[in-house]
Amino acid sequence: MLNKAYIALIAAAIGIAVVAGCGSQSTADRGRQLYETCMPCHGNAGEGNLELCAPAIAGLPKWYVAGQLAKFKTDVRGAHPDDMEGHRMRPMARSLVLTNDVDLVADHVAKMPAVWQKPDFAMADTAAGAMNFRNICQTCHGEKAEGNEAMGAPPLANQHDWYMVAQLKKFQSGMRGANPDDVFGAQMRAMSTTLADSVAMHDVVSYVKSLPR
Repeated sequence: MLNKAYIALIAAAIGIAVVAGCGSQSTADRGRQLYETCMPCHGNAGEGNLELCAPAIAGLPKWYVAGQLAKFKTDVRGAHPDDMEGHRMRPMARSLVLTNDVDLVADHVAKMPAVWQKPDFAMADTAAGAMNFRNICQTCHGEKAEGNEAMGAPPLANQHDWYMVAQLKKFQSGMRGANPDDVFGAQMRAMSTTLADSVAMHDVVSYVKSLPR
């Protein structure tokens, strides 16, 4: 059965599609309006939602948000039968029907104030996590987890710990990063397989959350 948040999300997408192109509208207004589609899962302030496993997106770089939306629109991401969160994202991405919609909503998200998300898990072995981060993650995500556009790697420091662990598990299982058109996803899949188990994942995520803000 569809939950209430998902029903609200679909309704918002339909509403935005109905008003698309009606009357004059600034690009900022259009981006703000399009973000209404995202609110049921990602929150009014882009803070994310544990119940729906929706990440914090406020302040993520425009290039990253636009790239992810493009992947969901074209089934490069979210098409795996077990990726329930991906199944929710695909129709939402496809509701961005006008030529510049992806760029406009990505721009709006990028301009939202980023908020550091406190750890939800008990902090694990940050020393072990630091070693794995430096050996596995730092090349792409940066010394301070600040992200790297050239490597397609998003900033991590403000992300929820539960979301990062969930994504590592998806990449490791092949739920994400298996599509041949997902070059950066394939990199992540390869890197995730070097983490021995969920303990190692919690360690490296705990280290990320321990980095200075």
